[in-house]
Amino acid sequence: MGFTRFVEIGRVVLVNYGPDEGKLAVILDVADNNKALIEGPDTGVPRQLIPFKRLALTDFKLPIQRNARIGTIKAAAKEADLYAKWEASSWAKKKAKKVKRAQMTDFDRFKVMVARKQKSAIIAKKVAELQAAA
Repeated sequence: MGFTRFVEIGRVVLVNYGPDEGKLAVILDVADNNKALIEGPDTGVPRQLIPFKRLALTDFKLPIQRNARIGTIKAAAKEADLYAKWEASSWAKKKAKKVKRAQMTDFDRFKVMVARKQKSAIIAKKVAELQAAA
C-alpha cells in the first residue's frame, strides 16, 4: 500500500506544535526538505515558514497556485467546503472530544460515571430478560 498524503502546494495541514497548535493551514510553498510556507487565513495562522515535523498532513487539498494570496485561499476553501468537511472527519471529532473531556469539572465527570452505571444496569436487565425468554 502506497502513500496517499504528499507534501504539495495546496495540501491542508494541521499544526501540531507551537502557538498555532490545533489550527488548519494550507501549504503555499516548499522552502526545502525540512520546511514549508503555510498560511491559514480563516483559522488565524499567519504566513510563516514551519518545519514539517510540526505539521500533520490531512487528506484535503485545495486547488491553488504557489504563493497564493489570502483571498484566493479563502475562496478555494469556501468552494471546497473545507471546514465543514474537516468538522465531519473522525480526526476533528476525536480532537473535539479530547478538548471537551479536558474541560470537564469534577461534577461533570461524576455525572458521566452515574449515567454510565445506569446504562450498564439497563443493558444488563435487557440481556437477562432475553436470556430468560429464550
